[in-house]
Amino acid sequence: MTINASGWRPEMAAPTSVAPVTSTGNKALMLEEALIFEIGDATTTGVEVAPPVTATSRLGGLARTRPIGLPGLSEPETVRHYTRLSRQNYAIDLGLFPLGSCTMKHNPRLNEKMARLPGFADVHPLAPVDTVQGALEVIHQLAHWLVTLTGMTSVAMSPKAGAHGELCGILAIKAALAARGDSARKIILVPESAHGTNPATAAFAGFAVEDIPATAEGRVDFAALQARLGPDIAGVMITNPNTCGLFERDMRAISDAVHAAGGYVYCDGANFNAIVGRVRPGDLGIDAMHINLHKTFSTPHGGGGPGSGPVVFSAALTPFAPLPFVDRQGDQFVLVEEENAGEHHASSFGRMVAFHGQMGMFTRALTYILSHGADGLRQVAEDAVLNANYVLRSLDDVLDAPFGKAGPCMHEALFSDSNLAEGFSTLDVAKGLIDEGFHPMTVYFPLVVHGAMLVEPTETESKAALDQFIGALRSVAERAKAGDVALKSAPHYAPRSRLDETRAARRPILVWKEPDLAKAAE
Repeated sequence: MTINASGWRPEMAAPTSVAPVTSTGNKALMLEEALIFEIGDATTTGVEVAPPVTATSRLGGLARTRPIGLPGLSEPETVRHYTRLSRQNYAIDLGLFPLGSCTMKHNPRLNEKMARLPGFADVHPLAPVDTVQGALEVIHQLAHWLVTLTGMTSVAMSPKAGAHGELCGILAIKAALAARGDSARKIILVPESAHGTNPATAAFAGFAVEDIPATAEGRVDFAALQARLGPDIAGVMITNPNTCGLFERDMRAISDAVHAAGGYVYCDGANFNAIVGRVRPGDLGIDAMHINLHKTFSTPHGGGGPGSGPVVFSAALTPFAPLPFVDRQGDQFVLVEEENAGEHHASSFGRMVAFHGQMGMFTRALTYILSHGADGLRQVAEDAVLNANYVLRSLDDVLDAPFGKAGPCMHEALFSDSNLAEGFSTLDVAKGLIDEGFHPMTVYFPLVVHGAMLVEPTETESKAALDQFIGALRSVAERAKAGDVALKSAPHYAPRSRLDETRAARRPILVWKEPDLAKAAE
């Protein structure tokens, strides 16, 4: 018998023929992760809790009669589950995040440190005003910076996000029209190059929406807009810089024409990062504009929040801005609310939220502003525009740039799929980019460009990081132009392969059911 030093014998060798192994779904160190309901059990718990003291229930008929049905996991199981899920995601801390019109910039850790300071992290909205003077001063100082940077008159800090800010501005316009007895103005004009939330916001506020076409170079058709102005127009919602990545050169003329016709001008400020410190929207005749703190001023965003979308107002709309806001009276900061607004703010259209906005986002944004200073914010815009133009000119020989001849772009570079091989589309390029280690760019937006690919690198990225991304996108684009069929099934190295996106959108499975119940439901 042959036995080596480790105790191995020939008969211990694997048979020459083995049964097929069922795939586990694991890819190297990327373990396949089950749903949390499939890991835990509703009859177990990861902690020990002392039995409750018997007492008379105060719930009456509201007492639960069935188990809650939540899975019980131990601490290691819980930590591993969410850590494994996080490894299947992409983040700005991993690399360049090219989503156009999203301004996915680095979130400085200094901001996080400040937001976690006692008095900011644990502040409560119902705390007595005299106990939160520091927090109110942060809100007041941030408001001052936003008004100064935009050249506007006032700011509402309470809106929680961009679309929420849009609604705030449109409601102020609606209140202003009503105050002058001009409620017959029921139409909001929205250029094709505006953000998609603009028409949705106007419709939600009770206005009808009409489109204004774009010119061949991707900007608002001023002649078409001017021709449509009249006594039924409440205003215009315009994104500047627009979603084609271009600055609206006629912005001042547009504002003057809308004002002369009796309307107001709302500007979508989602792309303010391209002009902060360089252009004051107030000088362009804007009446209201939201500012995404989670974009321009680096507070984290994605996954549904938290966001913050303060709205700046012109002198014409300031009386109609919402409550509450922070005011300085002597050496004290006070909250101006319904009870103490008095006659000087009696025309407010009301509230957007129950309290005062996102304190954590305010602290982070003010930290970002103070650490940059006025000159640093100006450089933010300059570097963001420089990076976007570098991406545009580095790829316009391999990808179609529909507005490449319209002059320099602003914050984002726009491409289309018009020069790819027959049968290949933007979706194939986006999925191929995942295999190259990058999150895809914004796809199929703006709608004015067929097969749009929108890339916004922000000022965060170094030339080395840009070159790495450009090299990856160039490689995928060349494969798509050459008709590489492997792209049609990309991604190949991601935790999930390509989904049937139509089915996923129309027949999503959003609720977990126990296997027997799920089978019965079928």
